Amino acid sequence: MCKERRERERERSVEMEEVRLVFIPAPGSGHLVSTLQFAKRLIDREERISITILAIQSAFPTTLSSYAKSVAASEPKIQLLDVPKPQPEHPPAQDSFKSPAKSFSLYIESHLPNVKKIVTSLVSSSHASKSLDSIRVAGLVVDFFCVSMVDVAKELHLPTYLFMTSSAGYLALMLHLPIRHKHNEVEPKDSDPEWLIPGIVHPVPPRVLPVALTDGSYSAYVKVASRFREARGIIANTFVELETYAINSFFHDGQTPPVYPVGPVIDLEDCQAHSNLEQAQRDKIIRWLDDQPQSSVVFLCFGSMGSFGAEQVKEIAVGLEHSGQRFLWALRMPPPKGKGMMPIDCPNLEEVLPDGFLERTNGKGLICGWAPQVEVLAHKATGGFVSHCGWNSILESLWHGVPIVTWPMYAEQQLNAFRMVKELGLALEMRLDYKKGGGEVVRADEIERAVVAVMDKESEVRKKVKEMGEMTRKAVKDGGSSFASVGRFIEDVIGNNCGSN
Repeated sequence: MCKERRERERERSVEMEEVRLVFIPAPGSGHLVSTLQFAKRLIDREERISITILAIQSAFPTTLSSYAKSVAASEPKIQLLDVPKPQPEHPPAQDSFKSPAKSFSLYIESHLPNVKKIVTSLVSSSHASKSLDSIRVAGLVVDFFCVSMVDVAKELHLPTYLFMTSSAGYLALMLHLPIRHKHNEVEPKDSDPEWLIPGIVHPVPPRVLPVALTDGSYSAYVKVASRFREARGIIANTFVELETYAINSFFHDGQTPPVYPVGPVIDLEDCQAHSNLEQAQRDKIIRWLDDQPQSSVVFLCFGSMGSFGAEQVKEIAVGLEHSGQRFLWALRMPPPKGKGMMPIDCPNLEEVLPDGFLERTNGKGLICGWAPQVEVLAHKATGGFVSHCGWNSILESLWHGVPIVTWPMYAEQQLNAFRMVKELGLALEMRLDYKKGGGEVVRADEIERAVVAVMDKESEVRKKVKEMGEMTRKAVKDGGSSFASVGRFIEDVIGNNCGSN
């Protein structure tokens, strides 16, 4: 009887206990935004969870920190703590431009000592407090690029959950990479045979593998990937209906930690405008779209790091003009030499566009720099999207039922584009293997054909994207697949009393 009473009391204390999760996102737009949005979703869903976000500052100036602060300020149960930069400060490596993934991993690892200090303090505070409202640190939720933080969690006897901001297909590649490396330690080449990756339907041509595998970052990528299976669980920003084949493969291999598909996790409010200039730009864009017919505008936008040189800009302009379609073009150009890596708005459109282009397309097209992507995709006037195929952008386009033309540029975007076209049938192919900085120029006639195709109102891809858009919304609602997956994750966090991996 006493044993039963103790068990009931233990269960009741677990039910009442509040827990804290410590999130460690990578300092990149696509990583930080989805991590913050997932944190918000968790606290909206479960009142017993509080979240502390450890913000590692980007090595290059961005406006992301102000975005994170605005999210935290609006949510009482989200605490934002800046991780001090390492001393001596870790400078961007000399080969940052050549192998950014390698440099990025080293930069993250340089923060390990300061992250350990902060997490140790949080754990000590919860142990020291005897009050009823003390909050137990239940684990770390780390971006997959921050997987080295598993060492901190192990030292403090905490579980680690990995947060994948990209697709289940990309997760399948990362889980496969260390296995392949054991048999073939050589960096892949475009001329190699196609890869057979469990979780991806079609054999994968090496030319669409993540750029980091062939730009000098291969060993760093293998090192990151080799630690994935040390996590207690993997949270993935995708959903079962979109990537059924990949997600099912994780449940059957017997080696992968539990995978929680919780997506789409996207910032539907698009709260990333931080200046009066950006707000004025946003208002101008939305007013222009308001004046356009329904589904008549093709939107060209290439992510926070996407940019083109003058020759490519001219080809895009000619292709758009010849297509006859209305367009909204977020035009960004490479920064001047020695001015960092972040693209800039074009200082003088007349210099880079064909003579008379602005006059001939006046009223039919609008060129901007920064654009409120989610609002544009949600607008009734938007009918197609020429995209770099970043995973957040793909999820946003599916949510709003806007078909994509593929123009990948960096990171894992080539793999995303390949799978969206060949496996999922949810995008139109322009390029699958384009690489930013590769010296290739996509010609105007190719751009023209792609733009005309994506704006076809009767295309099969458009129909499939509309259907998938309905599925994305159902997945996150009560009773949906991702809603249930979030519930299972919460159960694991709340019930994790052993405090170990």
